[in-house]
Amino acid sequence: MTKKILVAGLGLIGGSLALTIREQGNHHIIGYDVNKKTLKYALNQAIIDEVATSFEEAVTTVDFCILAAPVTKTIDLLKVIKDLHFTKPVIITDVASVKGNVMQTAELIDNPFVTFIGGHPMAGSHKKGIEAAKAHLFENAIYIVTPTQKADTEAIKVLKGLLTATRSKFLHLDAKEHDEMTSVISHFPHLIASSLVHQAKRWQNKHDKIPTLAAGGFRDITRIASSNPTMWQDIFFQNKSILSALLVDWINEMTDLKELLDRNDKVSMYHYLEQAREYRDGLDHLKKGALPGFYDLYVDIFDQPGALLKVVSLLAEQEISIKNIEILEIREGITGVLRLSFVTKEDQINSHRLLIRNGYETMLQD
Repeated sequence: MTKKILVAGLGLIGGSLALTIREQGNHHIIGYDVNKKTLKYALNQAIIDEVATSFEEAVTTVDFCILAAPVTKTIDLLKVIKDLHFTKPVIITDVASVKGNVMQTAELIDNPFVTFIGGHPMAGSHKKGIEAAKAHLFENAIYIVTPTQKADTEAIKVLKGLLTATRSKFLHLDAKEHDEMTSVISHFPHLIASSLVHQAKRWQNKHDKIPTLAAGGFRDITRIASSNPTMWQDIFFQNKSILSALLVDWINEMTDLKELLDRNDKVSMYHYLEQAREYRDGLDHLKKGALPGFYDLYVDIFDQPGALLKVVSLLAEQEISIKNIEILEIREGITGVLRLSFVTKEDQINSHRLLIRNGYETMLQD
């Protein structure tokens, strides 16, 4: 049955959700955005069927509404919804990466026709905007669902049905659980990455060759500092109490580390590093945590034209699907390492054997 869906905010996430829902059936998708160029592009590329010039008018006529705006703007839109008159049922969800204030605002909506179910698809891209939207963006990603107290089981089931085409893994959390965990694994690392970049920038005043050496591990660990500052400023201040507490933890941790160095305590430092390595390596194991596990294969390659293409082509010829490719520590003229991730153990083993036969050195991730 055709449903009318309003997507409010047509950036990377909103545009990708619109494309994904399109693949599922003949739903009618209405787009709303403050950027007229974005709306024009979405309409011309058939990402949406119709442009809404008034959010207030559009949201009262649809079956579903996806609030895909920044966190602060999502809260503003929920306040608008609270005061609107509805004459038909609507399920409203969002994609905000901070849930506390969003859910508090949503709980204030006292309208029998409105059901709010919070959402957070944990996927993204180094690109932004509607032009970067992809229908496959959410495949195998964790999609967190945070229902309000008034959202019943049937409404949650209906919303998940609409989002089935994302091929995500749904996980139910309350707002506090969500915000604490995403702070630890996502929000706080962004703060730390930015601080590391600022530290390197200050030291550049003394050593002007720092940018030349800032590759490999430094570039990898600070990559997320290149993210959209407007978006992350919003996230940080919407989640500031938890981030402030994490900063206290971090400062205490750094104080302890400094003491180990000052005391020349090599034994304790070794154990500290060993415990960190064991926990970090454990995050990749298949049966730990909510994230889907993959089977990894490490391949030695040289930095030569076409080196990566040769490896990928060999696997493609045997119709072996690679879930993810990561280049580890490759510098000009020397051997680097590819980490290939596969969905199944069978693909991992077959790839290992195939590459060995073709002269590559590989290592299986246990």
